[in-house]
Amino acid sequence: MKDYEYLLSDINRLNGIGNKTSKLFKKKNINTIFDLLWSLPQGSIDRSKISKLNQLQIGKIQTVIVNVKKYNFPRKRNLPNRVLCDDETGNLDCVFFNSYEGYIKKILPLGSIVKISGKVGLYKNKYQITNPTYISSDKKGIRKIDSKYSLTEGLTEKKYNKIITDVLKNIPDLNEWHDNNICKIFDNISWKESVIELHKPQNAKKNGIFLKRLIFDEIFAALLISSKVRFNIHKIKKKEKKFNENSYKEEIINKIGFKLTNDQVKAINDINRDLKSNKKMFRLLQGDVGSGKTIVSLISSLNVINSGYQVSFMAPTEILAQQHFMLAKKIFDNDIDIKLLTGKTENKDKKKIIEDLRNNKIKMIIGTHSLFQEKIIYKNLGLVIIDEQHKFGVKQRKNLSDKGGKNCDVLVMSATPIPRTMIMTIFGDMDVSIIKEKPKNRKEIKTYSKIENNIIDVINFVKKEVNKNNQIFWVCPLIEESKKVDHQSSIERYKYLNNFFENNVGLLHGLLSKEEKNEILKDFLNKKIKILVSTTVIEVGIDFPNANLIIIENANKFGLSQLHQLRGRVGRGDKESSCILVYKSSLSENAKKRIRILKSTNDGFKISEEDMKLRGYGDLLGFKQSGMPNFRLADPILNENLFLLAEKEIKRIKLNDENFSKYMPLLKLYDRADILSDLV
Repeated sequence: MKDYEYLLSDINRLNGIGNKTSKLFKKKNINTIFDLLWSLPQGSIDRSKISKLNQLQIGKIQTVIVNVKKYNFPRKRNLPNRVLCDDETGNLDCVFFNSYEGYIKKILPLGSIVKISGKVGLYKNKYQITNPTYISSDKKGIRKIDSKYSLTEGLTEKKYNKIITDVLKNIPDLNEWHDNNICKIFDNISWKESVIELHKPQNAKKNGIFLKRLIFDEIFAALLISSKVRFNIHKIKKKEKKFNENSYKEEIINKIGFKLTNDQVKAINDINRDLKSNKKMFRLLQGDVGSGKTIVSLISSLNVINSGYQVSFMAPTEILAQQHFMLAKKIFDNDIDIKLLTGKTENKDKKKIIEDLRNNKIKMIIGTHSLFQEKIIYKNLGLVIIDEQHKFGVKQRKNLSDKGGKNCDVLVMSATPIPRTMIMTIFGDMDVSIIKEKPKNRKEIKTYSKIENNIIDVINFVKKEVNKNNQIFWVCPLIEESKKVDHQSSIERYKYLNNFFENNVGLLHGLLSKEEKNEILKDFLNKKIKILVSTTVIEVGIDFPNANLIIIENANKFGLSQLHQLRGRVGRGDKESSCILVYKSSLSENAKKRIRILKSTNDGFKISEEDMKLRGYGDLLGFKQSGMPNFRLADPILNENLFLLAEKEIKRIKLNDENFSKYMPLLKLYDRADILSDLV
């Protein structure tokens, strides 16, 4: 067995862990010995200080020296055994559940003086310690400081500490995987020494060099895997796509009616360079809401089509797929066959589309995830575009890249602006193009805040917009009225608004069927209704050019990035647009900060960074559920310097063409084993 394999062994391999205890650990998501090492101390318990019985504090762990005076062993099985103890200042009961009389008499002999440590409780006005953690008749006994861990019912502090102590004694001496220049930065402390230091009670919540070393290992492992995936994708040799990149750009610009920004031009050049190379493209096109990513992707699609290949464009919803389809039809020549394939496509039409794709008659197909069903076979697929909300992890993205065949390039688009350290973390396996600049015709969205008590002012503002033939989004956090949480529900608000705007209000929420949602969105798009009351289901990048006002209720309950995404639903036409944040009277300091930040800027990247500072990276737009590496210690904002150091070290490794196998123990340990077999 390799040294590191001990750490990846099942938890029940350890002494003292049977099936019952193993299940308790697995409830805490601790499945291996390595997992156990990352269940970190929450603090420490000092058992060395002796308290008199008249100094006891209920709910605290304390150590006392007492005389054993009397046993009380009831005949009824369900009742606990009690031992009466005292000192010169008072009395204390030691209470035992599920312990035999003989065992109790052995550890607490009558007339003896003992040290007892445990959590103090009160029962019938009398102090008690239930199932004491430590009992010692030794004069020196219990002079110790324990690490305090997060426990689950059935696991005691004593047992947990014993198991951790045994594991720390048996950690293998792993060969150092880092170069000398990295080791020096961390004072040459080894991985093993760092883990041992991490679990010392005196180091709980301390940020020493040992912690920095372990954080760096975690970051380095994640970035190294991403780098290797990207290297392997780039190794795939494909046919170079041949096209004149300028022949259609001007024609498209004339049709869309505005000039491309510098960022859009740069992104198109990046993509064209990839398409024309003999290396497979695997690129992320990241841009703030309303920055014009779709136009970039469609210009790139046209270049691929004109080099003789097919394009598949996948959107997260039918309505968005429809919008992309309509835009593509508008800007492409009529002789380019473009089709839309969604769940609503008639069966006979679907069969014809599948046949025409196989025969290379269809040059571009736009649709939802159905585009990658097994029965759909492309004759000559040259580009796959994945739009919004497909935040795959490294493994899924690699599978996607493999699916299209070696001549198929991949472009993934995201409207979630995130800081560079997070791009490195989430999309390190991809090349990245960023569009920050907004098209010149896009006007800044003015953002206001309004206290909920003054809702009638908001209604009056909405009336003016409706009279101008404009449309309004009205966003509420909950679907139904809640007694537990004082939030305005979308249903209640819908009823309320109908009093002012009869037959002009629609309602959209997550409990509606897909067909119902699409019908309501279509009505709004066709201006049959002026106000759309909705939960956050409108976040996805749907384009409603006539909507120029969004009202967000309980704005203090949303994260900054989510508020920014919602705000981006308006301002997509050429009209002046506004966002009104409605809030409760009692706001936390963080909520006030969020509202101030949103009012001060329309820059999604700046907003995202501020959001991460306030909420932490894991909560940002649900990244915990989206392929984000499950960091136990690292944070892309707090540890930015270590991310940059890891990036620099990976560049050095690539430059020197170092052997990847040296880092295998590190990568195996940090939960990346599921894709390693594809890389070596």
